[in-house]
Amino acid sequence: MDLHLHTPASSDYQQPGVSYLDILQQAERRGLNIISFNDHNTVRGYREMLEEITHLEWLAKSGRINSEEQLQLNEYNRLFEKMLILPGFEFTATFGFHILGVFSPQIDVRILEHLLLDLNIDSRYLDTGETHVGASSDVLTAYAAIRHAGGMAIAAHANSSNGVAMRGMNFGGQTRIAYTQDPNLFALEVTDLDRRGRRTTQRFFDGSKPEYPRPMRCIQGSDAHHLERDPRNPKSLGVGERVTEILLPELSFEALYEVLAGSDFALTRPYRGSTTAPFDHVLAARQEGASIVQEFHESMSVRGGRLYAIIADICAFANTNGGTLYIGVSSNPKVKPVGVQNIGQSVEQLRAEIHRKITPPVTAEVDVLKTEDVSVIRVQVPVGSEPPYAIDDNKIYVRDDNDTGLAVRDEIVQLVARGPAVEGAAPETIPAADDPDEKPSHTPGAVIEAPRTGVEIVATEKRSDSTYHALRDLRNGNIVRNVTRQSARKLWHYAITQTEGGKVNPKKFNWHGSIAHIQSYTKGGKTRHDLAQRDNGTIRVYFGVTEDGIQDSSHAAWRELLGMEDDD
Repeated sequence: MDLHLHTPASSDYQQPGVSYLDILQQAERRGLNIISFNDHNTVRGYREMLEEITHLEWLAKSGRINSEEQLQLNEYNRLFEKMLILPGFEFTATFGFHILGVFSPQIDVRILEHLLLDLNIDSRYLDTGETHVGASSDVLTAYAAIRHAGGMAIAAHANSSNGVAMRGMNFGGQTRIAYTQDPNLFALEVTDLDRRGRRTTQRFFDGSKPEYPRPMRCIQGSDAHHLERDPRNPKSLGVGERVTEILLPELSFEALYEVLAGSDFALTRPYRGSTTAPFDHVLAARQEGASIVQEFHESMSVRGGRLYAIIADICAFANTNGGTLYIGVSSNPKVKPVGVQNIGQSVEQLRAEIHRKITPPVTAEVDVLKTEDVSVIRVQVPVGSEPPYAIDDNKIYVRDDNDTGLAVRDEIVQLVARGPAVEGAAPETIPAADDPDEKPSHTPGAVIEAPRTGVEIVATEKRSDSTYHALRDLRNGNIVRNVTRQSARKLWHYAITQTEGGKVNPKKFNWHGSIAHIQSYTKGGKTRHDLAQRDNGTIRVYFGVTEDGIQDSSHAAWRELLGMEDDD
């Protein structure tokens, strides 16, 4: 599918003499099954195509059609029978952000024109296909209006120009979070879906970031303004030259809507042509590795506690950010996957164990995927709506970075507060040191935002012969109190050991203005950093910060301190 095509109805269309039939024929040549016309702030292109077809049908019915016109009508009928051709528009929201609205072919295009008027598109621009249309509606209003009209809102080229997730956006973090996490947003259209690594858009929005907990489906489209790629500008693509493959039970708008509204991200993937190897979702996940929302198990045998470890991960995902488990593969992509024997029996055994062990019930989806010619089990776990979830009624697990562990008292309190039993309550948090809407800056003397991964010890007290610490989880700002060296999980234990062992000495830090790099090390396959910051007369120490925690534009000073290069 290519859900982002322009026609000559867009004022910036770059190829004269192109007809609507030319675009459909080019889509067929490119092997497309689903296309959408998305002209700038207008549906004139789709409307004129329908009017052209209606006129040809009238000529045929009245016996006045000539041979050339009959060929055109036959070709339209053939292509509409073969492809799903959808109406839509590319709306320019407040501050210039672009949003695709994709709709059912059954909708009256006049309704879409009324929708554009409701979104404050001036009637003078309703047919001109202009990108600059004055003061229109805001992004969130557009998302809601498109969905209310039965359409799908997709953030156009989200990581690039006029995109809601583009780098260097002069808005605070809360605005960017709202624009990319809104429940009325179906997907992010991105330009780097084929890239790999930690800095890709898809990786950033995989649900592992504390401030971006909703995993977002990423798709790609050509944004074609002509039939074929412009030889003078290779980045200016033609019809179907950057597309998405989608698995549907039938070729219909309803089936497309259901998949894009759902959470099974394996049903869409970047299309790479029939001559290349098919996209392997399991291998792509293994290349990303374990995270707060992803885990791998080579076996689910009862012996050795492997099945229990899987159930514990499912419980932890439900209590934290949700996540996905893969059974039958290790997290190391260089190790050949072993797969799962007796796959059908194993799936039923796992479903029964989830139902039997975890309370309240977890609505985990268990299915089977193929990778490197073996079958593996995938378990998709949503964020639970009734926390805390427990194994055997009394073992409550949570996810911390890429580890699963038993929740301590304060975490259980926070889970209870999140649940429906105390509606309106909120977990105890201490606000981040900096305003999340502060414009990014790392000039001398400017406020630098704290990292978003790792932990910070915020208080320590001695009681009898034991030392108790209060730790802040930098992902969400939650405070966990009464943690000892003996009760601490991995990263907490490391932070406490470093502190109690006298290894944190600000006088020995190599300060660069108000921030310092203490040390770096590798743990769990990730490079981690211990960092420090002067803040209103106090010194804050951040333990175990990963690159994911300093990716935002407001963390530029940390990346500069660590010698990290920014990707454009």
